[in-house]
Amino acid sequence: MKRLILLMGLFMTLPSWAEESLAEPPRLPEPQQSREALEPEVTIVETSKGTVHEYRANGQLYMVKIVPRVGAPYYMIDTNGDGEMDAREDDIRSVSTPQWVLLRW
Repeated sequence: MKRLILLMGLFMTLPSWAEESLAEPPRLPEPQQSREALEPEVTIVETSKGTVHEYRANGQLYMVKIVPRVGAPYYMIDTNGDGEMDAREDDIRSVSTPQWVLLRW
């Protein structure tokens, strides 16, 4: 019985003798742009029907948030990257559909 207790005590101390060698973490890359360049430019235009928020990155329009006086706000997104919100009546596939936020967490 004493032998069993001695062996158990020995086995319990083995993990403390184990050597853990951790590799040095890799260096972080230098930031490419300043923080100001990463933030979008937002232009807010007040109209009689509501408010329009234009979001631009590097001077190019990519999203518009429309907050009407009555109703829920919705978003229009530039789908092809030319900086203009596209709406064509002859081609139903390329219509820029308004988008509403249903849930936010």
